[in-house]
Amino acid sequence: MSPKVFAYLFVFVALVGVVSSDPDLLQDICVADKSAGIKVNGFACKEEAKVTEDDFFFSGLAKPAVINNSEGSVVTGANVEKIPGLNTLGVSFSRIDYEPGGLNPPHTHPRATEIIFVLDGELDVGFITTANKLFSKSIKKGDVFVFPKGLVHFQKNNGGKPASVISGFNSQLPGTQSIAKTLFASTPAVPDNVLTKAFQIGTKEVNKIKDRLAPKNS
Repeated sequence: MSPKVFAYLFVFVALVGVVSSDPDLLQDICVADKSAGIKVNGFACKEEAKVTEDDFFFSGLAKPAVINNSEGSVVTGANVEKIPGLNTLGVSFSRIDYEPGGLNPPHTHPRATEIIFVLDGELDVGFITTANKLFSKSIKKGDVFVFPKGLVHFQKNNGGKPASVISGFNSQLPGTQSIAKTLFASTPAVPDNVLTKAFQIGTKEVNKIKDRLAPKNS
């Protein structure tokens, strides 16, 4: 990434930190100890004597991800699950890569607002309010767009070349709930009679969608 891109990322961190959604920290650091077996709102703190620089480091966003799915996009998270040092800090990143025509399907982040910066390519993006109004825009390299916390949103690469964005969140673990997969691929399954009535379609159509969204055996 160029120095200019890094400058934008630092601005992301500063802005996201100002409007932090997670609870405020009560100590300098609280590196996540995911092996502790203690359930709290976040993660228990690792003993400070065992904390290292690597707890605050992650190199997984440097290169485009390999895309091998029907949606044509891949999200690479840089949250507390990848960077234990983010625990209690109320901030995280993701990188999203899209092939031409690729879609990051309609979804929500229940615990965070998202702000994206376009690294490469062009995207059509949008979110829908609780009043059922769509706000959408075509964005290109260098542009920024915001998706308010909890609202359904999407990104689609309608260009002829790959695209990539960096996403900033005001949560160490924003959570992602895909609308289609939540309704048609949950465990246990949402009853067919709920889906047929909600979407005004038949049971055959429901089962076709479920089959397409079902996890594939590797």
